Amino acid sequence: MFKRYRDMFIVFAVGVLVIVGPTFTASALGERILTKGSSGKDVAELQDYLMTKGVFPYHTSTGYYGDITVEAVKDFQHKRSLKVDGISGPQTNHALKVLRNGNIGKQVIHIQYQLKQTGHYKSSVDGIYGDGTVSAVKSFQKQKGLAVDGIAGPNTRSALDRKAERGSAAGKTLTVESTAYTASCNGCSGVTRMGLDLKKYPDAKVIAVDPNVIPLGSIVKVDGHGIAIAADTGGGVNGNSIDVFIPNHDDALQWGRKNVRVEIIE
Repeated sequence: MFKRYRDMFIVFAVGVLVIVGPTFTASALGERILTKGSSGKDVAELQDYLMTKGVFPYHTSTGYYGDITVEAVKDFQHKRSLKVDGISGPQTNHALKVLRNGNIGKQVIHIQYQLKQTGHYKSSVDGIYGDGTVSAVKSFQKQKGLAVDGIAGPNTRSALDRKAERGSAAGKTLTVESTAYTASCNGCSGVTRMGLDLKKYPDAKVIAVDPNVIPLGSIVKVDGHGIAIAADTGGGVNGNSIDVFIPNHDDALQWGRKNVRVEIIE
């Protein structure tokens, strides 16, 4: 969480880059090699996983494999010691689709809902693959005779898919107290809880949330601000409250402190 201004009210609002691209193909991630210029549902799924790994700064609905996606894939490949070529091939896709401790985002939300349906996860759906999710995955794996490692790899994901549907927090609407912030204050790292560098990508629309209320990785509509991703947390963001990321200092100050309506749309 970034350093808060002492005498000013600031809210982190995360916006989403929405690009209208070509008609989506029906391929699932892993059914074809994806490269720069590719488009479709599998590209949107790729971007979703990249966000979960903290290397994609925008909403996944773009579905177009452009320069930002190429750089995000390279970043992930470098971190996992894979061939760094910016191409989403079999090895990269396999590594991306394995969820483990530390991952954050929509894919984690999906398996937390599934683990709740199967009776293995008792905590709130927060989009954070922490110790509670690890324990729940191990419990499920033990019950199904799978390797008990707490990692949601292909076999575990397939077993979960056979037992329960993937869920989301979509449809939830609430009124929250909002403030705003920038990433340019003294001592601010500019990096969100999901690992997004807002100094590198200042046009990314992001909000900080209490993940027990709005799961991290959720796509939300904030009245007066637009579509954003819940990608950050903070010590001062508890319960029905959000912080809105606003790049410009004066604009952040103008936002002030106010109640706004938030709808989780994905």
